[in-house]
Amino acid sequence: MTYTSFTPPRRTLMGPGPSDISSEVLSALSRPVIGHLDPLFVGMMDEVKSLLQYAFQTKNEFTIALSAPGSAGMEACFVNLVEAGDKVIVCRNGVFGDRMIQNVTRIGAQAIIVDSPWGRAVEIDKVEQALIANPDAKFLAFVHAETSTGALSDAQALCKMAQEHKCISIVDAVTSLGGVELKVDDWGIDAIYSGSQKCLSCVPGLSPISFSDKAVEIIKNRKTPVQSWFLDQSLIMSYWSGAGKRSYHHTAPVNSLYALHEALLHLHNEGLENAWARHKLQHDQLAKGLTKLGINFIVPEDERLPQLNAIYIPDTADDAKVRNYLLNHYNLEIGAGLGDFSGKAWRIGLMGYAARNENVALCLTALEDALSQS
Repeated sequence: MTYTSFTPPRRTLMGPGPSDISSEVLSALSRPVIGHLDPLFVGMMDEVKSLLQYAFQTKNEFTIALSAPGSAGMEACFVNLVEAGDKVIVCRNGVFGDRMIQNVTRIGAQAIIVDSPWGRAVEIDKVEQALIANPDAKFLAFVHAETSTGALSDAQALCKMAQEHKCISIVDAVTSLGGVELKVDDWGIDAIYSGSQKCLSCVPGLSPISFSDKAVEIIKNRKTPVQSWFLDQSLIMSYWSGAGKRSYHHTAPVNSLYALHEALLHLHNEGLENAWARHKLQHDQLAKGLTKLGINFIVPEDERLPQLNAIYIPDTADDAKVRNYLLNHYNLEIGAGLGDFSGKAWRIGLMGYAARNENVALCLTALEDALSQS
């Protein structure tokens, strides 16, 4: 067998992630590698921390980029905070709420499940009922932006409810960070995780996370060791903080962190409010075009996630055939349905750098063409 260099085509990525990234972020990956304990690299890590604090809208000292994807960010939050026997109220309105439940049960904790319909926001009243019925619950966990359905839940209201019932909140912001309003400190979020490949428009493989002082105290005062050595945040704290010598924990993905620094710099320069508004504007343009094509959204307008648009597949369309046509004729990727929506829905991403006029125009044109062929 003869092997050659792998050179992928340039796709327009409008699925559930990864998203399009700018040439500046791509070029950051090719900068010279330096050691992960090099003073210059440590200085850049401090800037990444500060830029992440801006993106999350928090002053949490423990705000870092975990050297692993968003799924590991999720697991890091659960395994560091939750211990066997703890009671955790978990909201499930899609695939990723279910993954939270799996994390809780693997720890040996008790998951109190609050189900809401797929394609809808988490139902606040049901959560309140669960909190009242379980006064010994220690945690409330939910997905802010459910990537599998395109539904946006009211994180501010849910976190306020958690505080009122003396629960620690654990929030999935994998698809929401940088795309919709998110204010960690103002909303009282205790533990939150995201992913580099969504609205931050960076390469996959990093998970921004942030813990409140209250959450850090829980980690420091656990009764049992964290079951994952690599994800034990008490071992990582001294690598990401401190003015003196940093401790060695693992070899950080140096070039990926260059790229994240560049992506966060773009977000900072654009301004969070401007980024949120841009995502909403591009969503509105996409929605108008889809309506003209006779395509319906799954999520009601007031619960809809601008950067992840879940739409019903028209009855006359062949799911795989249409997506393959877009990929082969337009180099355009959109996402298939997931879980309960498999074979019933498409997911169109407008995340980060992908939320642009030209992407929306291409998607609508290509989709109209593909539907005419099916």
